Amino acid sequence: MTPGYVALREGAAVLDLSARGKIWATGEDRARLLHAMTTNHVQQLKPGEGCYAFFLNAQGRILGDVNLLCFEDHFLLDTEPETHAKLFEHLDRYIIADDVTVEDRTERMATIALEGPHAEHVLAKLDAPLPAPEYASAKWGDRVIARINSTGSNGFFIFTSASDKAALVAELVVAGATPATPNDARTVRLEHGRPRYGEEITERFLVQETGQMQAIHFSKGCYLGQEIVERVRSRAQIHRVLRKLEIDTDQPPAAGTKLKVGEADGAEIAGAAFSPALGKTVALAYVRTAHSEPGTELTFGDAKARVA
Repeated sequence: MTPGYVALREGAAVLDLSARGKIWATGEDRARLLHAMTTNHVQQLKPGEGCYAFFLNAQGRILGDVNLLCFEDHFLLDTEPETHAKLFEHLDRYIIADDVTVEDRTERMATIALEGPHAEHVLAKLDAPLPAPEYASAKWGDRVIARINSTGSNGFFIFTSASDKAALVAELVVAGATPATPNDARTVRLEHGRPRYGEEITERFLVQETGQMQAIHFSKGCYLGQEIVERVRSRAQIHRVLRKLEIDTDQPPAAGTKLKVGEADGAEIAGAAFSPALGKTVALAYVRTAHSEPGTELTFGDAKARVA
């Protein structure tokens, strides 16, 4: 077990997530535009609040996800590295007569995550604010702290200037945090059953198939892709759903690998990693709904897999 992996599970770990996209939206119509283009209720957000949401296309497929933070004079959209350019262009394309300006600040800003059970203790040593509700944010001098995590663990994202990044990381390490690698974070994320857009969530899938229902507000009114989301909800028809699996092997199957129920395909691996703590592989897979109940057994070659 690496020190960063242990810190994410048992202490507090620092992750450099500066490659994540950071888009600012300003202008009087910013809330109305974002409300009409995402799956969550943006117009009800007050400064200091936030939410998680999807951007969809007209066919209801997921273009990307976003942590959306509300401030007095702007929204900050925090996105995956793979999608920030696509989402920036998507937003910009729909600004016609709206008083909205979007600006890509990814290169100017750093994103440092502090995650693990003791994340609050580290920040408390630095007299930093601790926003309590999920997606809430607070100012810490010229920095912003938000109650967001990337691994499914307790944690915070800290947004600051690119020039402040090294100093911030050093402060967190002195206060007791341990640097962790992307591989450490990915393993812990899969242990917690936390999907990531670009790996387990892509344009192949519909919202309900991902199981990330915290991204959806069903009574907010019309938005791009809403007709498909509502149709799926009203008919209750999905044939697969994302589930966490535990597999009795130390050889994680590649994405796209099929798992069996008897002779039939029962699931398709979306992401997998060996868990040192569990001594087995953890995975996220799209499981046929008939086999998606916890405890259901599938097979991967000679190894058994179970829906967690």
